[in-house]
Amino acid sequence: MKTINIFSLSLILLSSLLLYTCNPKDTGDSKDLAEEQNEEKFEDKDAEKDADFVVDAADGGLLEVQAAELAMKTSTSNEVKNLAKMILTDHSKTNTELKTIAEKKNITLPIAMSDDNQKKYDDLANKTGEAFDKAYCKLMVDDHQEDIKAFKKQAEDGNDPELKSWASEKVTTLEHHLVTAEELEKKRD
Repeated sequence: MKTINIFSLSLILLSSLLLYTCNPKDTGDSKDLAEEQNEEKFEDKDAEKDADFVVDAADGGLLEVQAAELAMKTSTSNEVKNLAKMILTDHSKTNTELKTIAEKKNITLPIAMSDDNQKKYDDLANKTGEAFDKAYCKLMVDDHQEDIKAFKKQAEDGNDPELKSWASEKVTTLEHHLVTAEELEKKRD
């Protein structure tokens, strides 16, 4: 009888272990996985650099959209909600455009935020009231500063003409988001 119970317990533990290791949620950082898949696809280093830009832009876009959705629900400030609405509208459109470009160029995109961006989102989600509004504005300032630098670099140094043009077209919108977020951040200091 003990042999059967030990065997059954071992079988259950083995099955649980297999299910855990096969769980797609536990496969690692989605951004890292997308980058690895693109590395395997593109032997040309220039194409790989363009793919890295696309993956980074997609990851940032996921954060901006999800943080904006959170701000629309959580913020008590109409100004912050207006910023979030603008970012949600613009970045949703941008994310859709980027997905179309990526599909055309066979670039794998992350299916979820990177671990780093998920942490930023989680930190934001744990705040309420004025603390939330300050943190959201700061996140948008920091994130858009990084975006502008990356998009300008792609527009100037990218290899794919379509991606260069697309990145260049987005800089003005990103700069507008940054200026608006900076103004709101100053009001909250």
